[in-house]
Amino acid sequence: MSHKAGFVNIIGNPNVGKSTLMNAFVGERLSIITSKAQTTRHRILGIVNGDDFQIMFSDTPGIIKPAYEMQESMMNFVKSAFEDADILIYMVEVGEKELKDEDFFNKIIHSRIPVLLLLNKIDKSNQEQLEEQVNLWKEKVPNAEIFPISALGNFNVSAVFDRILELLPESPPYYPKDALTDKPERFFVNETIREKILLNYDKEIPYACEVETEEFKEDDNIIRIRAVIMVERDTQKGIIIGHKGSAIKKVGIQAREDLEKFFGKQIHIEMFVKVNKDWRSNAFQLRRFGYNQK
Repeated sequence: MSHKAGFVNIIGNPNVGKSTLMNAFVGERLSIITSKAQTTRHRILGIVNGDDFQIMFSDTPGIIKPAYEMQESMMNFVKSAFEDADILIYMVEVGEKELKDEDFFNKIIHSRIPVLLLLNKIDKSNQEQLEEQVNLWKEKVPNAEIFPISALGNFNVSAVFDRILELLPESPPYYPKDALTDKPERFFVNETIREKILLNYDKEIPYACEVETEEFKEDDNIIRIRAVIMVERDTQKGIIIGHKGSAIKKVGIQAREDLEKFFGKQIHIEMFVKVNKDWRSNAFQLRRFGYNQK
């Protein structure tokens, strides 16, 4: 029996539902999902295995015009998604009319690999709007197959998955057949804590934070974690901690609940806050946190 395997890379503007879609495909919450833009900072690989196939889904940061070095690195992750894709998913939402970067858009319309254009959040439109949008994108991206979907409502997602299976090249698996992702456990600890920061704080605070797991000790029944939340200024440190530690305690409780579901074990988590001045513009610090890996 022949075996199929390939890389399916998801790109699009911020907040169009890319992470929701990948999590729907993979069946696990690997990518951060919040209503704030730019929540995905890295390329996250989610692997779906069947008897005769293996699909590597890659969720990428939303396409933006970079304002500082960390965002430059985020856009490098998107560029790399064009290089190794067997199938490209270009995701837009109802009402959207363009990609925020013309160079990326040109790459899509001149792509030599299959492009699936997913028109997401169709539950927020009527039939007339939907038809207008389908016609608009047919004109703009004539090389794409268009699928209206609702990633959150799981509408038409299975039709997209079936089409991906048809388009996959024949290949042996790239990863062990029980693999779920290429990321280490600490990465998901960091991302889970960062998600809770995004949910609990406003304005610039979440974007000035990075999380680093310094200790991850796993026993039979419990995982002990020590994590550091990096911020850029002393004032941000005070806000993260909150009055008598109330704010950081709330983040810890929420993160622990999600991590216990993710790992299927009891979690003991300790968190500290450190000031790491201007880390988002420091090339050395960005490499340390997994950015700037070209």
